[in-house]
Amino acid sequence: MIDTVQKLLRGRMEDDSAAVISAERSWTWREYLAEAAAEASALLAMIDPDRPLHIGALLTNSPAYVRSMAAAALGGYVLCGINTTRRGEGLASDIRRSDCQLLLVDPDHAALLDGLDIGGITVLDVTGPRYTESVTAAEPLVPQEVSGTDPFMMIFTSGTSGNPKAVPFVHAMSVMCGMSLVAQMDITADDVCYLAMPLFHSNGVAVGFSVAITAGAAMVPVKFSVSRLLPDLRRFGVTFMNYVGKPLALVLATPEQPDDADNPLRVMYGNEATERDIAEFSRRFGCRIIDGFGSSEFAVVVVREDGTPPGSIGKGWGGVAIYHPDTVTECATAVFDDNGALLNVDDAVGELVNTTGSGPFTGYYNDPAATSERLRHGMYWTGDLAYKDANDWIYLAGRTSDWMRVDGENMAAAPIERILLRLPQLNQVAVYAVPDEQVGDQVMAAVVLRQGQSLTPEEFEAFLAEQADLSPKAWPTFVRINDDLPQTATNKILKRELSAAGPTAGGGVLWQRPARSTTYQVSARTSARA
Repeated sequence: MIDTVQKLLRGRMEDDSAAVISAERSWTWREYLAEAAAEASALLAMIDPDRPLHIGALLTNSPAYVRSMAAAALGGYVLCGINTTRRGEGLASDIRRSDCQLLLVDPDHAALLDGLDIGGITVLDVTGPRYTESVTAAEPLVPQEVSGTDPFMMIFTSGTSGNPKAVPFVHAMSVMCGMSLVAQMDITADDVCYLAMPLFHSNGVAVGFSVAITAGAAMVPVKFSVSRLLPDLRRFGVTFMNYVGKPLALVLATPEQPDDADNPLRVMYGNEATERDIAEFSRRFGCRIIDGFGSSEFAVVVVREDGTPPGSIGKGWGGVAIYHPDTVTECATAVFDDNGALLNVDDAVGELVNTTGSGPFTGYYNDPAATSERLRHGMYWTGDLAYKDANDWIYLAGRTSDWMRVDGENMAAAPIERILLRLPQLNQVAVYAVPDEQVGDQVMAAVVLRQGQSLTPEEFEAFLAEQADLSPKAWPTFVRINDDLPQTATNKILKRELSAAGPTAGGGVLWQRPARSTTYQVSARTSARA
C-alpha cells in the first residue's frame, strides 16, 4: 500500500509521459524526478542530520517549486513553503520559526531578505551558480526513509485572522487527498493540472500537487493571473484547476466574450466560492466546479452534496458540530422565519468544531499558544462561526472575529454578505464591524462592482428593502465602493485591515446611512468608479 509521497514518486521514475509543462519547456516524469533526486542529494549533503531536516522555499509557483517539492519527498526531508507575501520581520519570523537549515529562493524574492535576521540560514538562489554546481555534481541520492506519519511539507495558513501559522502536512495525508480527489473527479494521466494557487498553502499542495502526482497527470505551475488564465488554459490544454478564495469572482469581473467556453477546462475543485460565482463561472467557461470546505489543518471537513440548499456549505464528516465556545455545549438547531431569516442567532450560531479531536493535526509548528487556541476541551476549534439546520446542513457565519453587536443584537457577517451578493452589480463583498460612537458596533460593507457596472444609493436602498430575510439592523451603516479589496496570497479578503482602517479611511466612494434612516448619502469620494 502506498502511504507516502516518497513511494508514490519512486513508482513514476521511469515514466516518460509529461510531468511538468512551462512556457519554456516540458519535463517527463523520468526527467523531472531525476532532477528532483539530484537536488535532494545536493541539499542533504549541505545540512546537519542532527538538526530538523527542514529546507525552506521562498519561491514563485514554477517548475523549480514543484521540483523542490518532489526533491523533499524523495530525499525524506521537510520542505517549508514560506508565504511569499510576507515582508520584514513577519517574513523573517516565519523562516526562523520553521527551523530551516537552507532557504531556496528565486530572483523574484531574493531581495525580500535584505537586512533581515533569518538566523544565519544559508540562502540558495535556485537560478544561481552555487545551486547549479551542487546539483550537477551531486552523488546518487541516499534518502532518508519516511513513514506516512512523517511530515512531507510545512504549509502555512492563510493569515486572515492573524499571522500565518505553520502546519505539518504528513505524507499519508497528501496521498489520501490525492486519491480521494482523483476518484471524485475522474482525473487520469491524460489530464493537465493548472497549479496557480500558492504552493505554500494547503489548497495548492493537497488539491493541486497531490492530485497531479497521484494520477500521473501533467502539472502547469504558474502564478495566478486573471488576464493570463484563459490563454493559459488553451495554450497548455488544461483540464483541471484548483482554487481557493476569490479567483472565480476576479475572473468573472472581466467582460464576457462569446468564445469563453472554447477551452479544454473540464473540472475545478476548491473552496470559498459563492454559489452565484460557481454557477456563472460554470456556464461561462463550460466546466464543472466542486466547492468544498476544509481547514488548512485538515481537522474539519464539510462536503457539499447533491441537494445542498442555497447558502449552505454542505454536511460535516463524523464529529463535526457547532458549539458555544463559552459554555462548551452544542448549539441549538437553527430556526428560520417564513422568509428564511435566522431567528435564534444567539442560540444557533457558534464555532465549527470537531468533537472527536483534531484528526491528523497535531499542532502548529513552534507555536504552542496558537495550538492551544485550536485544541481545547478535547476538540478542534476552527475559528469559524456557523449554524446548522434541522437536516444537518451547515451554514457559515464568518470567522469568530466577525461577530457584531448592533443595537444590543448579535449578528454575524457571512449571512449579510450572502444577501448582498444577490445584487447583480456586485462582484465582491466584505461585511465587518466598525465601532459605534455610543456602544457596540455598526455594520460596514466594502464592495467591488462588476466591470462596467454602476450602482446608486437609491438602487442599493431599493434592493435592501426587497430582502425579506435581512434584518433592518443588518442594513450597513457605511458602504464603501472600492476598485479592489486587500487580500491574502490565497485570495481571501483581509477584513482585519478594512476594519482597522475604520469607515472614513481608504479610497473609493463612501456612503453613510444616518441612524434610523433607510437612505444613503455620499460622504466621501476619492478615486473609485461610481
